[in-house]
Amino acid sequence: MQTEQENGQLKRTMKTRHLIMLSLGGVIGTGLFFNTGYIISTTGAAGTLLAYLIGALVVWLVMQCLGELSVAMPETGAFHVYAARYLGPATGYTVAWLYWLTWTVALGSSFTAAGFCMQYWFPQVPVWVWCVVFCAVIFALNVISTRFFAEGEFWFSLVKVITIIAFIILGGAAIFGFIPMQDGSPAPGLANITAEGWFPHGGLPILMTMVAVNFAFSGTELIGIAAGETQNPHKVIPVAIRTTIARLIIFFIGTVFVLAALIPMQQAGVEKSPFVLVFEKVGIPYAADIFNFVILTAILSAANSGLYASGRMLWSLSNEKTLPRCFAKVNKNGVPLMAISVSMLGGVLALFSSVIAPDTVFVALSAISGFAVVAVWISICASHFMFRRRHLQAGKPLADLHYRAPWYPLVPVLGFVLCVVACVGLAFDPTQRIALYCGLPFVALCYGAYYLTQTPKTQEPEHVAE
Repeated sequence: MQTEQENGQLKRTMKTRHLIMLSLGGVIGTGLFFNTGYIISTTGAAGTLLAYLIGALVVWLVMQCLGELSVAMPETGAFHVYAARYLGPATGYTVAWLYWLTWTVALGSSFTAAGFCMQYWFPQVPVWVWCVVFCAVIFALNVISTRFFAEGEFWFSLVKVITIIAFIILGGAAIFGFIPMQDGSPAPGLANITAEGWFPHGGLPILMTMVAVNFAFSGTELIGIAAGETQNPHKVIPVAIRTTIARLIIFFIGTVFVLAALIPMQQAGVEKSPFVLVFEKVGIPYAADIFNFVILTAILSAANSGLYASGRMLWSLSNEKTLPRCFAKVNKNGVPLMAISVSMLGGVLALFSSVIAPDTVFVALSAISGFAVVAVWISICASHFMFRRRHLQAGKPLADLHYRAPWYPLVPVLGFVLCVVACVGLAFDPTQRIALYCGLPFVALCYGAYYLTQTPKTQEPEHVAE
């Protein structure tokens, strides 16, 4: 056992249901629950549906690329390892730190948001008390064992999935008059979707909100992170990818359709969650309480996934010999304790920055975090393009690949282009432009740090791995 720990071997204990719920759990969160209202108010109902359809296409393209890579090479840390192999060690190093920061910042904001959720029921208890409680709970879920973490994430995600399904069914019934509206008004039908015209503000807002939509879909790539800890990855990963994408499209497009049909454009984007607005319109008792519980579950689920993903990124960097060896050690349950502990510390620091310097440090971290997701997706598409190209150049048959992305090279190229277009869209939105101002210098800093800290000797394993 000691040898296994020294080698940093993680255990393959995740099953198909865990992988699917892990991916869904990472995606169905505050982005869907809150940002959708902002997108409807910015682009109109039809524009929002189009933006989410484009987002769904981008997710499908990226996941096809990741599916081929992760089935061929099921490794924990996945896409940064692929980027190191096929795009260069410095790029892999940068991708890993971008993704680590994405989830570490999410940890900090999640604990703060969870504290605010609890204050709804317990206004006399300070937010910091709940932050400490949830830090302990999420840390415990992650350090006991990977199976324990996956089981916790399964149940967190199940609450959200059931809520989304109930929301779509109840909202759909209200749209067409099967359930009467609480205020006695007639069923809206599809009137709100076309009331302001198809694209009331033109096409530019759709481009500007594409990154926000991509952020809402982010988390699907967790399938790649967990590939190295999944039983029978050759069978499980393709199933998880297919079912996850199908459910996401149904959940997101269905949800956006219900929201757009029931909430006039002028009422969307205000302080209250659009979900609470719909529940109140339909007359569901205790709508705010129910939804506060669901939001709390979504936040804790995101924190649970975030600590898992950021811990595995540090483990993987150490396993690739670009971080000290201590981060690659695992305990008897196959958990990288040091990597998880340092990631939790990063989350706590992000939490402090969200309280002490929300307008400076935390805004910059959040901007990099948002930019990082799309940057990681770009690296996945580029890695897949190079992987397949080298596979064919080596004279290997396509039959050797158990999972193949269709229509190569169109899929990786189109995925790459759409992700780059989404980043360009940031430049047109003054509120999101900071993501470029902070994200691009951070990328340059990571490349600089790699070349300053990595000697030619430590870079060798990257090339040997291929």
